[in-house]
Amino acid sequence: MYVNNKDFKINIPSEIGVLRSLIIHSPDGGLGKIVPDKAQDWLFEDIVHLDTIRKGEYDYYIKLLLYFLDIDTIKGQLNEINNDDSRSFFKPNDINFHNSGRVIEFQNLLSDILRDSNISQKLVAAVGATEGLSYQMQCVLLATEAGELARILISGTLKNQEMIFAPIPNLIFTRDIGIVINQHILINKAAKKARSRETLLAKYIFYNHPYFTNYKQNIIEIPDNMHYFLQTNHDTEEPCSIECGDLMMVSKNHLLIGLSERTSALATKKTIEILFAKKVVEKISVIKIPNKRAYMHLDTVFTQVKKNMWVILHAIGKYYPINTSPFLAFEQQKKYDVPEITQYFADINQPTKKFESVEALLCDVSENDLGSSQKTEFIYSGNQQFPHDLREQWTDSCNVLALKEGVVIGYDRNEHTIKAFENKGFTIINVKNLLHKFETGTLNPETLENTFITMPSAELSRARGGFHCMSLPLYRSDF
Repeated sequence: MYVNNKDFKINIPSEIGVLRSLIIHSPDGGLGKIVPDKAQDWLFEDIVHLDTIRKGEYDYYIKLLLYFLDIDTIKGQLNEINNDDSRSFFKPNDINFHNSGRVIEFQNLLSDILRDSNISQKLVAAVGATEGLSYQMQCVLLATEAGELARILISGTLKNQEMIFAPIPNLIFTRDIGIVINQHILINKAAKKARSRETLLAKYIFYNHPYFTNYKQNIIEIPDNMHYFLQTNHDTEEPCSIECGDLMMVSKNHLLIGLSERTSALATKKTIEILFAKKVVEKISVIKIPNKRAYMHLDTVFTQVKKNMWVILHAIGKYYPINTSPFLAFEQQKKYDVPEITQYFADINQPTKKFESVEALLCDVSENDLGSSQKTEFIYSGNQQFPHDLREQWTDSCNVLALKEGVVIGYDRNEHTIKAFENKGFTIINVKNLLHKFETGTLNPETLENTFITMPSAELSRARGGFHCMSLPLYRSDF
């Protein structure tokens, strides 16, 4: 149910300012419907155990977010919540749902807008068209209560467990459906058909939910390439796709875009043109990363920890000068994945700028955009030890979420990366212990600093996304 939050606003000027509100989506029943033959079609590497991923892992994420962002909804209730086997506190359609206006559940936003019959008719028709629903089934959906209809449109399953269309299990990765750039919202243009319904539902939410009423003119959608409609070679024509895991708002005037497996050059070009025309940012750095599954999005190879600190895969970050010997040069190019970095400016009189490495770019961000007076430091995946660096990057060692500068959350399984954080002076604490200390008053979220919070990850990590992926920040405090 809609929480009338008079103080609601959006603004993301950085990756590390104090996080005040975000959109998340708790694992829904669709995750439990994935079968091995369809897993990769639905962009999953494996099938997951639904009860474990909920109660044993993701629920801790929700509790932690509430302590940091909306403490009144959870303080003093932790034991009661933990002892409730029904998990009613975490279920969007339950009367006991936390219903936070700061840790905002995507399904709740969808429920809110579906209470308007005009919107529900349009959205059911749109989903019906894209999913091939019969007219009779669309009539059944239109007669369904808004909260239950929202659940069905996400999970693809009726109350009687009949599946009427495919689930969208990747919706737990809310980062990919959109990004707030200062006070604008850029909606993704999915590269894979399996994620197209996520985009459709997100569009309806951003354009119709009361939270975003004051930002309708600030919503940005990337148009398709006209050639796609007029030429016959659809399969060879470059797609116009952009997924927001490839975008990072590193400072008020600077956006990073990863040219990756999921984000195309055409969509990147259109995004740059639109953002500069609307004067949203002053510069955009494009990082072309190798087109491979392990580097699916930019935020899978690095994320920011502090003004002067980043966690990164060493092979992506460093500059490797090519040997002058033709044979050795060939071997070196095979060994290293060398990104290309180009920086563009809204001021047409300012020439584009090249960076020799990702680390050189990030040093420039820390020192010049964020004004850090300290030396820029890098924490390497797997503590820069082979094969731990590649193994842990695969399980999202570089995909951490900053709750505020210097306080990040990541998977407990990436032990060598965690050791690298510890070597940089970070306190390592398990989320269960931390929640207990918050509840008893031993520690305070507001005073916590230089901390890596380890999260249970046996099932979540199979889904190929970390906590940076599982968040769509709406508001961060500026420095």
